[in-house]
Amino acid sequence: MQPRLASSVLVGALLRLAESEGGFGMVIAKGDPTAGSILVILLERGAKPRCYERLLHPDGNYAWEETRQQPPEAGALREFLARRRQFDPDLWIIELDVASAERFAAEMNSFS
Repeated sequence: MQPRLASSVLVGALLRLAESEGGFGMVIAKGDPTAGSILVILLERGAKPRCYERLLHPDGNYAWEETRQQPPEAGALREFLARRRQFDPDLWIIELDVASAERFAAEMNSFS
């Protein structure tokens, strides 16, 4: 099992990575700074939102996985996020707008 970065450090790193590649990001909801779960909404130039979460695998390693397969409508996404925050008040929700969401999602696994 690998050591886990504090959630606030990982969120900051993801925001800086998006900005260093010409994108931008924002924190929608702050969670527990040390051990809060993180949900990332990846947008590709303002469209096609995809939701990713860092999950613990049986081998003890973390990896980012897409949690919603179909592109959500704006209202459905808001409801999904509200349900998740109600279930887990320590959840961080961040939104990152990047040029290539698929490539960025692959890069996020280097921050697991």
